[in-house]
Amino acid sequence: MSTNQTAASVYMLDVSAVMMGSVNTVHPAVITDGNHTLLIDTGYPGQYSLLREAMKSHGLSIDSLTHVIITHQDLDHIGSLPAIRQHAPRPVEVMSSQKEKPYIQGEKRLIKVTPEAIERAKAALPPEVPAEWRKAFISTLENPPRSPVDTIIHEDEELPICGGIAVIGTPGHTPGHISLYHRPTRTLVAADALRVVGGELLGPDPDATVDIPLAMRSIAQLAAYDIASVICYHGGSYDGPVVQRLMELSRSQRSF
Repeated sequence: MSTNQTAASVYMLDVSAVMMGSVNTVHPAVITDGNHTLLIDTGYPGQYSLLREAMKSHGLSIDSLTHVIITHQDLDHIGSLPAIRQHAPRPVEVMSSQKEKPYIQGEKRLIKVTPEAIERAKAALPPEVPAEWRKAFISTLENPPRSPVDTIIHEDEELPICGGIAVIGTPGHTPGHISLYHRPTRTLVAADALRVVGGELLGPDPDATVDIPLAMRSIAQLAAYDIASVICYHGGSYDGPVVQRLMELSRSQRSF
């Protein structure tokens, strides 16, 4: 998906890989205005080449990145950030919220990757999963990717790049989760605050959300924005009556 206006474009990337016998797709977003190119979230660990190809499919070069925003600490969002920094031909400014920074930098253990969660993940691996993949998977859980964060961005801050990007605090899925609203194209990059399932816009996955009541309040505040389309990290784009749907979600817990 590409949403264009004079000097700014938003692209939704499709990054897919086979995991545990099925295809898993995530949707990082790119916002560019010719002077700055911002990537929002970076896929799973080991997906640098897939990110590069996904950008290339939209006529974009991963070498053009000037900024990366990590919306929150989960593995599938921090994932390929270390590789991006390693391969970048020039410095890339990495941004996150204050609450998520120590997790992204590896100063604190990821809140969802507890020893108990690692043991459950090991037990859930199907027997047909190759030994090499199993070993790499467990190693990633025990040693998650980490990267320095250069700049803290704050709730209600307006980033002066790509025509203006509003930072929206959307805690709940994780304590410091943020979403981004690109004003010129009226596009909400929701990260994991929302998801699309079967073409329907829903709240976050309850099994992966730290605080559901808080996540519900975050959804309610999104309805205040004039949103034409939403990019969800899981499920892709939603172009229906966004504000109406957000108001429905904020009044109901059906999706949870």
